[in-house]
Amino acid sequence: MKNKNTSFWIIPIFLLLIIISCRKDDIISTDITLKLTFSSDSVVFDTVFSSLGTITRNVMVYNTSNKRINISSIRLEKGTQSVYKINADGISGNIINDVEIAANDSIYILVRATIDPQNANSPYVVEDDLVFLTNNNEQRVKLVAWGQDAIYILADQQVGGFPKFKIVADSNETVYWTAEKPYVIYGYALINSYGTLVIEEGANIHFHDKSGLWAYVDGVLKVRGSKEKPVKFQGDRLDQDYRNIPGQWDRIWLMEGRQGFNHEIDYAIIRNGYIGIQAESFLRPTSNQLNITNTIIENHTGIGIFTRLFAIDANNLVVANNGNYGIALTAGGAYRFQHTTIANNWSLSVRNTPALFYNNFLMDKLGHPIPVPINVSFGNSIIYGSNSEEIESELIAGADTLYLFDHCLIKTERDLNNFGNFDNCIKNEIPQFKDYSNFNFRPDSLSPVIGKGKLSIAIEVPIDLDGIDRTASPDLGAYQYVKDPDEE
Repeated sequence: MKNKNTSFWIIPIFLLLIIISCRKDDIISTDITLKLTFSSDSVVFDTVFSSLGTITRNVMVYNTSNKRINISSIRLEKGTQSVYKINADGISGNIINDVEIAANDSIYILVRATIDPQNANSPYVVEDDLVFLTNNNEQRVKLVAWGQDAIYILADQQVGGFPKFKIVADSNETVYWTAEKPYVIYGYALINSYGTLVIEEGANIHFHDKSGLWAYVDGVLKVRGSKEKPVKFQGDRLDQDYRNIPGQWDRIWLMEGRQGFNHEIDYAIIRNGYIGIQAESFLRPTSNQLNITNTIIENHTGIGIFTRLFAIDANNLVVANNGNYGIALTAGGAYRFQHTTIANNWSLSVRNTPALFYNNFLMDKLGHPIPVPINVSFGNSIIYGSNSEEIESELIAGADTLYLFDHCLIKTERDLNNFGNFDNCIKNEIPQFKDYSNFNFRPDSLSPVIGKGKLSIAIEVPIDLDGIDRTASPDLGAYQYVKDPDEE
């Protein structure tokens, strides 16, 4: 009986101790010496387009004491006039009251900014303070965002199965886009038949998800950047986390045109889309061509340049880091690439396609190939990547087919000695770019491309992408080697 009575009393006492312990932990401290700590003393947003929300930033708020605390209020100092919105513990607003943090625990504060236009061409700073009040202690976290007014192009039409679009240059109209303010495109900005869009040096074109620029049949695109002020095509997320994220927008889409009305792209940077440039004959074989010079096309989830029965003349071109083909020239056409660098060490997914592909046929409705003439030439160029074979073709009989690789560095498994179409080419030597991970495809001091170019080709393209004369001893690719000041 004695043992049973002892057990009878021990169990309730043990439970009571647990309850008392829990209640002690649940007591909210009013100690005025307790303070919060934060993951950062400021939250900084990269440039934010006015009227558009940013990504959400967060601040970690820590209670490093062994006591539960109550934050009486978390508020934006500018209140309802603030451009910022906060969310704490699932509650949103300009002020949030009575947020508890357990001992040695933490919470997230989510912060978002939406900035009103100020009719300003240059970026401007917008600040506020996030104010915490705990046991009469006031603590602050600075909020800083750079606002940028922009010209917004919002798609308002759709025809058949085409993507939604807005006409930005109508028939018989020439429209100029300047560097005064960035352009932000939702849907497709369309150049109508017989319309012309001229994009001037320094202009910044930003595309929302699945958006693009579209030159319809007989529409003309002229991109006129400069070495000092290139035209930039990229996504509309400017925060640092998105600087090198591919697939943020769709493509630049060029259709066929009239003879003498060529598409022109000079000194442009085209980054982070799905396809950099798609150039194709849509209703009829094209009578015009794309002239592309001094341009960088990089970091696309699909293809850098994709063509169907088109014509391209390219000089000082870089096509790099694409998830599928670097350049795919399909259904015939006429293509000349001089001092071009194709570099494809894509690592974000498996790439089973080569850096360069070309074929000489179309498929009819029954799936039968129709031969189409093709003429492809690469001179003083680099075609390299992480695959063992970076040039592939599908060629059928019945069409004039010409291809030539003249003084090029090539990654390939084929025996170049058995092909007369490869003249003085370097096989499988690493090009030794200065910094592939940071998109620097200039040759370093040990590069095998130095001095290996053909002079007659270099004379046609005497200045490299950096403005350096290459005619004394031309290198392969878009860049001429220049000794760094810190090199011995």
